[in-house]
Amino acid sequence: MDKYVIGLDYGTLSARAVLVCVRSGEVIAESIYPYPHGILDHLPGIDKDLPADFALQEINDYVEAMYGTIRDVVKKSGCRVENVIGIGIDATSSTFLPLLKNGEPLCKSEGFQVNPHAWLKLWKHHGAQEEADYITELAGKRGKKFLMRCGGRINAEWMLPKLLEVIRKAPDVYEMTDNFMEVSDYLVYLLTGEVTRCMCHAGYKLLWNEEDGYPSENFLKELHPNFSDLKVKLKGREVQVGECAGKLTKEAAGRLGLKAGTAVAASMIDAHVAVPSAGIDGSSKALMILGTSCCMLLCSEKVSYIRGISGCVKNAVLPGLYAYEAGQSAVGDLFDWFVKTSVPGSYEKEAADLGISVHTLLSEKAAHLTPGESGLIALDWWNGNRSCLADAKLSGMILGLTLRTKPEEIYRALLEAAAFGMRTIFEEFENGGIMAKELYACGGIVSKNPFMMQIYADVLGKTIFTSSANQGSAFGASIYAAVAAGRDAGGYLSVGEAARTMGNIGEKRYEPIAQNVEAYKKLYGEYKLLHDYFGAGGNEVMHRIKQI
Repeated sequence: MDKYVIGLDYGTLSARAVLVCVRSGEVIAESIYPYPHGILDHLPGIDKDLPADFALQEINDYVEAMYGTIRDVVKKSGCRVENVIGIGIDATSSTFLPLLKNGEPLCKSEGFQVNPHAWLKLWKHHGAQEEADYITELAGKRGKKFLMRCGGRINAEWMLPKLLEVIRKAPDVYEMTDNFMEVSDYLVYLLTGEVTRCMCHAGYKLLWNEEDGYPSENFLKELHPNFSDLKVKLKGREVQVGECAGKLTKEAAGRLGLKAGTAVAASMIDAHVAVPSAGIDGSSKALMILGTSCCMLLCSEKVSYIRGISGCVKNAVLPGLYAYEAGQSAVGDLFDWFVKTSVPGSYEKEAADLGISVHTLLSEKAAHLTPGESGLIALDWWNGNRSCLADAKLSGMILGLTLRTKPEEIYRALLEAAAFGMRTIFEEFENGGIMAKELYACGGIVSKNPFMMQIYADVLGKTIFTSSANQGSAFGASIYAAVAAGRDAGGYLSVGEAARTMGNIGEKRYEPIAQNVEAYKKLYGEYKLLHDYFGAGGNEVMHRIKQI
């Protein structure tokens, strides 16, 4: 009799769950839950808008998404609940919240509802750039090894600088907090009653590694006199990827319509779980997860210094391998910005008359252009740069605009800029001796925009294999759930075994077009000049105008 697992993925604006057959990897049912509150521009009851670099969310949206989507996929599938053997959860990272000793979110406590630092901070919260720079500077002076594992620079999106931001700007929040938890660890806690901390999150966002643990108390105290007790506020049994974090409690099982005692996997980072969903079970195979932002994962047997990566952690994705993470802070977000703010009404009417989206209309028009025809080139830093400059204070740019420039030309330039940004990442890896012999892609853009995928293939000069899973991260979370359940329950012994059996590659692949590859070599050379001039110290005008 078939067994089933559930994968639940938390993105920036919505959560989605899938129910998957363990034996075949077939997705039986799926459910999507958009967060009703989205990203908050102000706190409830407060008229004043939050600062532009803040990104806060309502934790209740996450909780309701968990119960709602899991109930929905179980109902849609019609499967017997005793045949559901595991649940896996992933989320964006570092997306975390402060908790009281009783496990309740601090933002729900009287007196803290109006303090933004008591709320759930989304990964794209960039209020801690100053703190990130300070940690980088001090770690460099002290010769800290963890700098090598995170590309030489601390990113403002990570948990450690965000925590330093809390203790500096809201010491009352820091003092009252009993436990700072990644939101996916918190959701595992709600399901199991077990306080756990997945080492995947800790390795990439808290500078933990299995040899040295967290940064030393002396170093933390140098960052802030009251920061030395940070580890006391990072409670939870440490768990590895694929490990069973706990079993579904009777209360949670009742709310979900599942069986108490069902295995719940250690939580994961949303991008990382997608690796086995594409059938990747070994080294030198890179995966791009293309959605609101972009994350690239590449596993290797080797340890190397790669400038500006988001981390290099052993056993964080596949057992025995070092998993390197890099990425871009704005991809889908960038294209959506343009469509929502900069497209004339005539284009919107044309798209409506044709019964297609504005994105599709622009892609069709842009596809008639040849590389370089518009005379435009852009820098893709609308939400800062994650890799390899790791600078949230950078901003976007379009060069070459004229009175004849059309919307589709700008749209294509933005698509090309995203692909150029990914090419700089791969070049940094190659400079460090880490090669991607095969390239895979998954995420919303893969299924929604084949034109974009062809540009990626042409700019990178590589064949791109696609994953057939529509919800790559949710599907990947289900694979880890099958491992957490174990072979005796009908699951798998290892992540590699589960990936080979459940994971799959889509039928669609993108081959680079030779003439476009050559044209993009020239355009990329110009992009790289702008990239280094505005981002690597040539001219810090982007920093200066933000200060003004």
